[in-house]
Formats: sequence, structure tokens, C-alpha cells
Amino acid sequence: MPHTSQERYSKMAMAKLRSENVLKDGVVFNTDYEGNPVSGAVKIPVRDTEVAVSDYDKANGITATSGSTSYTTLTIDKDKAVNEVIDGYDAQSVPDNLVADRIDSAGYSLANQIDTDGGTTLLAGATVTNVTQLTESNIYDTIVDIRTDMSKAKIPNDGKRYLLVTPDTFALILKCDEFVRASALGDAVVQNSIVGKIAGFNVIEWNDTTANLAMVAGHPRFATRVNEWSVGVHVQDLSGSGKYIGASAVQGRMVYAHKVLRSAAVRAAYTPGSLTVSLAAGSTTSGTTVPTVSAGNTGTTYSYKVNPSSRATYNMTSTAYAGTSLTSGTTEIAVSAGDVIEIVNLSSSKVVAVAYVTVPGSAIKA
Repeated sequence: MPHTSQERYSKMAMAKLRSENVLKDGVVFNTDYEGNPVSGAVKIPVRDTEVAVSDYDKANGITATSGSTSYTTLTIDKDKAVNEVIDGYDAQSVPDNLVADRIDSAGYSLANQIDTDGGTTLLAGATVTNVTQLTESNIYDTIVDIRTDMSKAKIPNDGKRYLLVTPDTFALILKCDEFVRASALGDAVVQNSIVGKIAGFNVIEWNDTTANLAMVAGHPRFATRVNEWSVGVHVQDLSGSGKYIGASAVQGRMVYAHKVLRSAAVRAAYTPGSLTVSLAAGSTTSGTTVPTVSAGNTGTTYSYKVNPSSRATYNMTSTAYAGTSLTSGTTEIAVSAGDVIEIVNLSSSKVVAVAYVTVPGSAIKA
């Protein structure tokens, strides 16, 4: 396959991916980084303070200040691929419309997976806010309280704050007189999946079923997405495989990662039932951490997963969840820095609460 075709197919798949993402670049995540993701890691600029302003002395000038921009390393921890067999055609004879259909499908599937992983990173890096059961009468006040907390944390209120809301939460927002529909805001917001504004937030409906989650508020400056094709999308002839005869496949491989840069800038609001979890280094085994559940639990039956590919839903059975049993304050979990641990609280063998924590290096036994 000529390189120009591979490049064209990759651009087509990326365009589809970006159009299907709900957690979009520039809206929920920024894409500011240095380096090549294919190499395995990139550098992300982190700046929490602004340039200092001082009185100017005409005779002596002013003392120069140094910038506080630092860089954090983001390890690329996701490596996904598509390999869709097209039977009956070798690589040179596959109809263009069939290739286009498979590329379209690949972009859609990758978008869903990237949104799932990006959402998990947001939840794991967020400041957890426990709210009362949401109703039509308290939904606006709840959102205003989250807005106030973000303003006190000096998160910019520049029109870019977003609010990811589950369908049930969005149904309540739709009944608020304060909600401004997207149709009144112009075409640009619609193209970014924004369905309206409320209390200064761009509202995005997020069809997420994470247990007890109501909404996630944030600003794109403080969460980064990195993604790149490590092997561009192409049509691969399978004649020499020893297995397929007269067949080819649409293939491609993408690496990506997400990172929350400031916890105070991302607020995950849960209705009653969310867990409070802390991590400490394991006591006996190198490379382990020990979670302790301190609040929000019903009983003491827990299960966990590390870097889950999907998130636990409310009332999911323990069999369907298929996690590993956890004893709070005792179980040592093998992890690396930056891993996400999902912990669920089980009652009558069903998920009733969930928590996500990002593992810092300081919470791992050396």
C-alpha cells in the first residue's frame, strides 16, 4: 500500500474519531505536549501561576522574575489496534466504498474506547464532590455550588468550563429555566457536542453509567490528551498469511494517554454512595499499594480492577463485574505510578458505590 494512501486513510479515520468523541479535544482535553507519543512518553507543560506584575522604577528598572512553567512526563499507556478482515478481495481490489465503511467503523470504535479511558482518567484525577440526590428543584443550586468551588480554586471562567452530565442529570437540567439551549448559542457549540449552557458551564450530555455519577465539571486547560497513529490505517493483503486466501484487512494501531494536571480543576459529583479512598505503600511486597476505604461504604465487601477497560455501573452483579476481592487497609495491589484503581462496594452481590484513584509514586512500596 503506497504511503500516500496510508496517510489518507489515517486522516479519514482520525477525522471520524474526532467527530465521534464526546470528550473532545479543546473542549474537555487540551493537546499541549512536546515529543513523539510513539516513543512511549511525552512532556506536558504545567504552569499554575501567572507572570508577576510589579511597579516599574524608571531609574533602576525592575528585577526580573523567572517563569514557573515545569514539565511533567506522561507515559503513553494505551496501545489499541483494529484488524478488520475483508474476505473475497486482495488489497488491490477492495472497493473504495468498502474501505471507507471499515475506516468509518474503526474511527467510531476507537472514539468510544478513547472516551471510556479518558473518562476514567478524569474521574480518577478529579476532586470528588458528594451531592444530595438531585431533583428538579435543587439541580441548579448544586451546579452553582460547583461553579463557586471552581472559582475559589482560581479555575479560569473564560467560557471554556464544561459540565459532562449523565442522561438522568441532563433530564433535570432541561427543566431549569436557567438552561440556555445550544440553538441560542450558535453553530460552533453544536459542532463541539455542547447542548447548551448553565451557570457559565458548557453542557455536554455524556451517556455514562458509572455508579452514582451525576456530572463532571472541568476546564480543558487542566487535562491533557495525547494520541497518535503508531501504524497508520492501511489495507493489508493477507495472501501470505498461511491462513487467509483471497482476503485482506483494514489495519491500524494507535497509542494514546490522558492526564489530569490539577485535581481542583476537575470536579466529579456523585449522588449518595460514592466512596472515599486513600492509598499507602504496601507493607511487605515491592511495587504494591494498599487502598483504605474511609467513607461512603455500605458494609465492607469490596472488589477492584486496575486500569479498567470499562467502568462499573450501579447494581451490576459481582459476577458480571468480575473484579478481585479487596480487604480495606490490607490488600496489596501490584501497580505502577499513574495506574488507575477502580474500587467498588458490593451489597447483596451488587455494585452500590464506586471510587477511582490515580496511584502516585509515593504510595507504592519501593
